[in-house]
Amino acid sequence: MSFINYSSREINCKIVYYGPGLCGKTTNLQYVYRKTNPDQKGKLISLATETERTLFFDFLPLALGDIKGFKVRFHLYTVPGQVFYAASRKLILKGVDGVVFVADSQIERMEANIESLDDLRINLAEQGYDLDKLPYTVQYNKRDLPNVAPIENMNKLLNPRNIPSFEAVAVTGPGVFETLKNVAKQVLVELKKHY
Repeated sequence: MSFINYSSREINCKIVYYGPGLCGKTTNLQYVYRKTNPDQKGKLISLATETERTLFFDFLPLALGDIKGFKVRFHLYTVPGQVFYAASRKLILKGVDGVVFVADSQIERMEANIESLDDLRINLAEQGYDLDKLPYTVQYNKRDLPNVAPIENMNKLLNPRNIPSFEAVAVTGPGVFETLKNVAKQVLVELKKHY
């Protein structure tokens, strides 16, 4: 669903970070923003409540090379994970080109991860998308905490198709760029098929 702007010769792609509340979606984007060259990024827009939870989205245009003379620009969004923001999640998924599912690695958050993944599939299907056909990467975040589930267990529950997955600690950076590069590369492969 990428958007082509012929006057600026840009292809704009949308990558959405999806997952349960407080799993680290916003932290991922904040880390990417802090570590990205100022020439390659736009303004980070964050709409949050007084409790620091993402209410709507974070937006980060990121330029990454070109296709047939068109610059490719990635727009990175997070969705609010809290249950009562379902309408916002649906809206943000509209026109998505790639998805990162951010799972909270803490054992007590497995049920929330499963519910969020089910929610993602339902919301995508309502808009005519199939998660199994989209560029898609899984990130197992918060691997630095003491009470994390083994990766094998998380894969069984959240990634039975064994799509690309990365262990991460979004607050300090391990796995953050690896996750983004993987989903961006998948989106570029899809783009090249159509242009």
